[in-house]
Amino acid sequence: MNVDDARRKVADECRLQAAGCGYVGAPFYEHLLLAMADDALAGGPTWDLLGPYAERPFDDAYRLRVLGGVHRMVLDGDAPALAAHFPSTGGDGDAAAAWPLVRHVFRDPPPVLLDAMTRPPQTNEVGRSVSLVPGFLTVAREFGLPLRLLELGSSAGLNLRVDAYRYENDGAAWGDPSSPVRFADLWTDGRPPLDTPARIAERRGCDRDPIDATSDDARLRLLSYVWPGQRDRFELLRHALDVAARFPVEIDRADADEWVERQLERRADGIATVVFHSIAWQYFGDAAQARVRAALARAGERATVDAPVAWLRLEPAAAGVPTELRLTTWPDTGAGADRLLATAGFHFGRVRWLS
Repeated sequence: MNVDDARRKVADECRLQAAGCGYVGAPFYEHLLLAMADDALAGGPTWDLLGPYAERPFDDAYRLRVLGGVHRMVLDGDAPALAAHFPSTGGDGDAAAAWPLVRHVFRDPPPVLLDAMTRPPQTNEVGRSVSLVPGFLTVAREFGLPLRLLELGSSAGLNLRVDAYRYENDGAAWGDPSSPVRFADLWTDGRPPLDTPARIAERRGCDRDPIDATSDDARLRLLSYVWPGQRDRFELLRHALDVAARFPVEIDRADADEWVERQLERRADGIATVVFHSIAWQYFGDAAQARVRAALARAGERATVDAPVAWLRLEPAAAGVPTELRLTTWPDTGAGADRLLATAGFHFGRVRWLS
């Protein structure tokens, strides 16, 4: 790829990311990304920073990596002039005024920014539990057993702590009634099974780069990946991290395919095993995806009504938007081998319950 084509590619991907930010209501990043696109095309500091990654896939998200690094500087108090404009630090939200300062940071990137470029964004969106929990409860309702949760791509494991949050809808409720993390009346069309009694007997996750949600550094890192201006998501994550600090879970440093094979080797009698993931499947790669499917199929062949296995996934639909919550169970309960339970957005928001 020649330099002109590479600059156009970087600029086009910044514009595409800007459109995504605009779609979900993040105008601050939308404006910055459009400015980054123009700057990259002109050969400015954005090009110097992102140019070396021009041939990498869009899903590697280098645009969001660098903005996450800037946001971390702001949250950590290292960029007070920028903090005056970032909504997440009480700033005025003026992205046009913030852009020259961001461009200056790009011109001479500090170590924290360069470090952010080495790490894919890990949003660990706790709002996705609004979709996942009714899926877990569907399994509990159909088999009448405690749950064993196995999460692929856990990040900090916030969605392994779902019973430490509160979910309420139409007079039904599930979870900790005293939790600061609360989700109320977010389900439309159908009625999620929040009145199902369910207990999580075991929980464990894996990630290539797990985050210790109990550490101050991890807290800052996770908050830096929330897009400035999305106040509800930001406050929700703050509360979820407060919960995580007193609710440890096991997250293994491992690839999803190898890890799930090992976990599913053990038959869990009297427990319903639920393998789940949310907005993670695309990062596993074709070979790993095939290996995960094969491990689930083998476990499914051994499954019984006293030791069932379920695969719950919240992932983008074929067209990309919205996401779909799908469930497969072994043995099949008669509701269908692969069921579409709900559709939702990518972050915190309403869920259309279809089951």
